[in-house]
Amino acid sequence: MDIATVNPATEEVIKTFEPLSDSELADRVGLAQETFLQYRETSFAERSRWLMNAAEILEAEKEAFGKIMTLEMGKPLKAAIAEVEKCALVCRFYADHGAEFLQDVPAETDASQSFVRYQPLGIILAVMPWNFPFWQVFRFAAPALMAGNVGLLKHASNVPQSAIAIEDILLRSGFPEGSFQTLLIEAGRVAPLLADWRIKAATLTGSEPAGASLAATAGKEIKKVVLELGGSDPFIVMPSADLDAAASTAVTARMINNGQSCIAAKRFIMADAIADEFEQKLITKYQELKVGDPMLSDTDIGPLATPAILQDITQQVEAITAEGAKVLTGGKPLDRPGNYFPPTIVTNIPETSKLGQEEFFGPVALLFRVHDIDAAIHLANSTIFGLGSSAWTNDPTEQERFINEIDAGSVFINGMVKSDPRLPFGGIKRSGFGRELGIQGIHEFVNIKTVWVK
Repeated sequence: MDIATVNPATEEVIKTFEPLSDSELADRVGLAQETFLQYRETSFAERSRWLMNAAEILEAEKEAFGKIMTLEMGKPLKAAIAEVEKCALVCRFYADHGAEFLQDVPAETDASQSFVRYQPLGIILAVMPWNFPFWQVFRFAAPALMAGNVGLLKHASNVPQSAIAIEDILLRSGFPEGSFQTLLIEAGRVAPLLADWRIKAATLTGSEPAGASLAATAGKEIKKVVLELGGSDPFIVMPSADLDAAASTAVTARMINNGQSCIAAKRFIMADAIADEFEQKLITKYQELKVGDPMLSDTDIGPLATPAILQDITQQVEAITAEGAKVLTGGKPLDRPGNYFPPTIVTNIPETSKLGQEEFFGPVALLFRVHDIDAAIHLANSTIFGLGSSAWTNDPTEQERFINEIDAGSVFINGMVKSDPRLPFGGIKRSGFGRELGIQGIHEFVNIKTVWVK
């Protein structure tokens, strides 16, 4: 049962899918290549119109698409619907700005005319995760298609219906057949697929081991990749912060997507002066969250996506408490059907704990106390990850230090880390390389061609 929809709230197997045969896969790649040779000649106006159509379909059918996501990976339905709406936003963003981002850029040289031209590469392979089944795909697909590339999607094996729905949306929007195809294949078939000469580049959002594997194959084949991997994002609270706003945001930042987000706040670093007060605010708010059926409108936290994830987060909490850490609330799986783990807060984490720097991919907040800003920045940077970061302070000098000294792909001051179509998104260190979104994202998968005319 490699590719299947399994309801994480009930553990019921809803539907299974047969992977593509070798010949079917070869046909899909062949179609993609044939389509690219024609699709690259379409105009920006046509691609923009098709992206606008996709946005309209997404918004018109957002509840249906939201239910597919909730059924397959367990996020609350209200969050799934919001995800669909965000996908419409990214489609409109590149429909509006793609042509501008890709226009020729003149340069003054010794030629009579010289400029930079952006041209599509060809087939781009996208290996996408289950935690944001629509958003992760659309934030790749919108700029890639606008640039004139075609896409092949290898989605996570537990969200096949989401993957199929996305291809259908783009076809109904007017994009030519073969311009974006979903491939129902096992993970072990990605490496030989990427080795195919017709596939020019790849993007992966997922775990560090998955990213390393894809990058190794791409390196051997000399192919461009963009990797957005894990994170252990710091959420720093200083004495001058608005504690009520910080605490409210801290709940959302940690519990988004049932805690299963690479950019979720995971390590809460509190200045000693406000630590007791902030900690109590978090405990109160976490205990007020309702865990339950993700299809119900009043549910705050749904089940984790798979039994393996539930097992992993349970073992991590058990291991860190065995080192001396203390659980303030939650801490054990719920005794009910489904992959449920309650909102959990862990404190008194030993300074020598390696677990304290790991990624906890579930609704678990790790609390740390520091004496001053120097200690806060040191602790924030003492991890192999460098995706996002959030710092709360109303002191301009502290704000500038956090902006300059935190090692991460993004720093949010007095706000929650989030991806925004208008800004580049990505990480450093073991969190990956390359950028999605913004003008930088659409430039990742184009030939930046120098043109010099005498």
